[in-house]
Amino acid sequence: MRKFDGVELLSIVGFSVVATLYLSGLVLGPAPASHGVDEDVLATVTKRYGPDKFSQGPEEWLIRDFFKDKRNGVFLDVGAFDARNLSNTYALERDFGWSGIAIDAIAEFAPGYREFRPQSRFVVAFVGDRDVGEETLHLNPEDLSNSSASDQFTHLFTKTTVARQIRVRTLDGILEEHKVDRIDLLSMDIELGEPVALAHFSIDRYRPKLAVVEAHSQTRQAILEYFARAGYVVVGRYLRADTRNLYFAPLGPA
Repeated sequence: MRKFDGVELLSIVGFSVVATLYLSGLVLGPAPASHGVDEDVLATVTKRYGPDKFSQGPEEWLIRDFFKDKRNGVFLDVGAFDARNLSNTYALERDFGWSGIAIDAIAEFAPGYREFRPQSRFVVAFVGDRDVGEETLHLNPEDLSNSSASDQFTHLFTKTTVARQIRVRTLDGILEEHKVDRIDLLSMDIELGEPVALAHFSIDRYRPKLAVVEAHSQTRQAILEYFARAGYVVVGRYLRADTRNLYFAPLGPA
């Protein structure tokens, strides 16, 4: 494992502390400014793009805001879930010609992608640390969106879980198999599995322009440190607009 020198460690710690303070609501003062003008970003994007959306929260609107409704982008949607419901990428594909890889461990979503997402390649996989074998996914039969590799986590949302064995794949393995050479958007929501998945993703190779990653309290620090090491910063504009996810962009030219 690579060791970091003193300067790198200080940078990572400083980055993490500032981001954590913002997310915890401990940094007071006005919302992040846009071009020097205080702005309620959630109100802005709701007025501009709302009220309808497919994502669970404001993710769809914030992604559109970041890319300025860019056309023909490429996404990697990890924990993609249903083809339309709670999707961060459906509107991008339907309305702006985006295409990409959608990955989920739940095979029941595949027919919806075949019907509604012709520009998406849907991959059934448990995203992990190797490209061989299986892992156990603990399903919430009442709400599949809360399914996780952690049975304890899934039990937070249901009394009964269902264990299912799923083929394990790394993100790098999937991307190489499908000959992906660039990514504009990385969207990731895999219920505590984010740190392991990111550890086996060559971010320096694909250098997504924006990464939207769900950050539970159990995984937030590891996620912050991963992106800090990769030369990414939290997009402060979206910190208060979406407290469920973290939004990262490269520091400097993408």
